[in-house]
Amino acid sequence: MGQKDSKPKPSYSYNYDHGNTSSGYNSRYSTNASSSYSPRYAPSADNYVQPEAHARLQKKYSRIGDDYRSLSQVTEALAQAGLESSNLIVGIDFTKSNEWTGKLSFNRRCLHDIGSTPNPYEQAISIIGRTLSVFDEDNLIPCFGFGDASTHDQEVFSFYPENRPCNGFEEALERYREIVPTLRLAGPTSFAPIIETAIGIVDNTGGQYHVLLIIADGQVTRSVDTQSGQLSPQEHDTIDAIVKASHFPLSIVLVGVGDGPWDMMHQFDDNIPARSFDNFQFVNFTDIMSKSIAPDRKEAEFALSALMEIPEQYKATLDLQLLGRRQRIPPRIPLPPPARPTYSRSTSFDQQSGVYSRSSSFGLQPSGFQQQSESFKQKQGQPVATSAPDTYTSQSSLEGRILCALCMNKSKDLAFGCGHQTCYECGKNLVRCPICQQHITTRIRTILNFTVLHLVIGVSLLIAIVGVQVDSDPYKISVKKVN
Repeated sequence: MGQKDSKPKPSYSYNYDHGNTSSGYNSRYSTNASSSYSPRYAPSADNYVQPEAHARLQKKYSRIGDDYRSLSQVTEALAQAGLESSNLIVGIDFTKSNEWTGKLSFNRRCLHDIGSTPNPYEQAISIIGRTLSVFDEDNLIPCFGFGDASTHDQEVFSFYPENRPCNGFEEALERYREIVPTLRLAGPTSFAPIIETAIGIVDNTGGQYHVLLIIADGQVTRSVDTQSGQLSPQEHDTIDAIVKASHFPLSIVLVGVGDGPWDMMHQFDDNIPARSFDNFQFVNFTDIMSKSIAPDRKEAEFALSALMEIPEQYKATLDLQLLGRRQRIPPRIPLPPPARPTYSRSTSFDQQSGVYSRSSSFGLQPSGFQQQSESFKQKQGQPVATSAPDTYTSQSSLEGRILCALCMNKSKDLAFGCGHQTCYECGKNLVRCPICQQHITTRIRTILNFTVLHLVIGVSLLIAIVGVQVDSDPYKISVKKVN
């Protein structure tokens, strides 16, 4: 998501020191990284269950079977396994890596590309929403986004102003399609803000059982300079939030879409420190949906993989007396949805043709499907923008050309033989280009002339205001070969 690393992945085993001995955590992870992310509450030690009791609880519950051919069969199995009621919360990953992690699994398209066929995010929302809707009494779904330019790894934004939930998964899908073109994909990636937001919702409802569905295109940001056996700030915050969430009637289902990688997410699923109950499940959406089986069978298998632990987790919250309890923690207040012009970062304006055409930020040619997408909108009577982009669009375009697409923090100063660039820190140890996946055989260190850069940016923005298009390169570079 916020970053990709093509180096061989180690098996992670950490000595985790949460720093709070009163909480009862007997954890195995550690970090030497300080994080700017501040947890909003401390869990109560009264709810903690020792590992022996945790094991006894798990032995009481058996997972539901795995031989189902439709969503209705999965729903019936969930009910028979003991699930009585459930409320859904949805968190969507809007980090910049969505632009290239669909290369293999989504025909080189951005995973958030909106067209005549549903993208992976739309498919996952629809399948889980249809499966759990029968257990949701009010059918209100709080939906949030994270990882865009307004939230990064610190906040979440609500799909609607004033934190209004969506009325059913159908409205969630409709609102998702409205929001996508307004966003600037960014990073880095942390699941901590969305998990803590969900915890606040659960507590505010008086301890009703909820399922948090996080749909993401990769794993939590782990920079290349994070030492083996240590956690990045984003990894530490995410693990910390998952452990804290186990003190509330909340199940977390992380659905991975796109090309991955997923090794760290499997580690999260298997090796998170001691919790009140096993509250986290990771599902590889791409693997399941790429199987050569009937579409209905794929949907049933995905829903089953995502939800098969829910009955066991629901019963655990009953035995732990987490249901119906309000701990009165300070709620996390989501940001409002980004108010942007209806142009996405992956949309470019062609003044000669007078219409928008989708293209990759990294110079890939638009696919036939993407071109058909705009034609489809015209046939359906949907408006297609025909005016020049505003200052914001020009500025974001320049940022996309200057900032490293992995960390979204440092300037691009390392070019690969394929022509793509990252910052030196992110790219110095990569084996494959994170954008085109070609093997890296050449690295060239580039040095930006920042005085010229800032001057040209200012002039370019001024020119954009008066509607004149700038075709020149916004900065000059000198290069030197990296040994």
